[in-house]
Amino acid sequence: MMDKKNTIVTLKECPDLEDEFDKLHHIGWAKFMKEDPIGAKYWGNLYSWFPEFQYILLNEESTPMACGNSIPFDWDGNEDNLPSGWDGVFEKGILDYQDNISPNSLSALAIVIHPKFRGKGLSELMVKEMKGLAIKNRIKNMVAPVRPSLKYKFPLIPMKEYISWIRDDGFPFDPWIRTHYKTGASIIKVAERSMVIPASIEMWEKWCGMKFPTSGSYILNEGLVPLEVDKAANKGVYIEPNVWMRHHLG
Repeated sequence: MMDKKNTIVTLKECPDLEDEFDKLHHIGWAKFMKEDPIGAKYWGNLYSWFPEFQYILLNEESTPMACGNSIPFDWDGNEDNLPSGWDGVFEKGILDYQDNISPNSLSALAIVIHPKFRGKGLSELMVKEMKGLAIKNRIKNMVAPVRPSLKYKFPLIPMKEYISWIRDDGFPFDPWIRTHYKTGASIIKVAERSMVIPASIEMWEKWCGMKFPTSGSYILNEGLVPLEVDKAANKGVYIEPNVWMRHHLG
């Protein structure tokens, strides 16, 4: 897709851009978010098995401005039968591919906007492009385990309560939920265990630049919920809730 200044290409069309995806993700996420076991295990497969569903936005100087990642999977359309969240749908897509199960649905995994280009309406463009890829590839359903962009400011508020917050204009309070909403998505439910990241206390201290001297709940920079630390087990577990949203393809 192209306008006067910007171009969107898939990794299938331009396989030499793979490193640019990694650069965007490197600057787009907190360190601990890149340590999710499912993501670490399968991220490379995303590029080699599903390149037509990974796309990048380039400006007129061919500078990467944003990227989008998604994975096809098989789903019966019953919202009760959705995977657990980000981890679950990622693994489902991988296992379906390995089992030669034809996908009929697409799940968003990530959209990253380079910090220099944020606030320019690119998020909406990138969501619309993902929907376009679903339609182009004759996908029936599209969903997203949405990571609300301002939830980190309210880590002690339950996600179910947070997503009920509405602005005066009637739109959702959270900007990222609002972007999906404006592009035709509706909230299905909270994915309480969307992403589960367990690691030793030493690793957590390294990732976060914090000390965790005793067992308890710790608020993390950019964490949507607290980290739960068990000193006796030498373990910290971060269980992130996301929000399942369903896009209506028309």
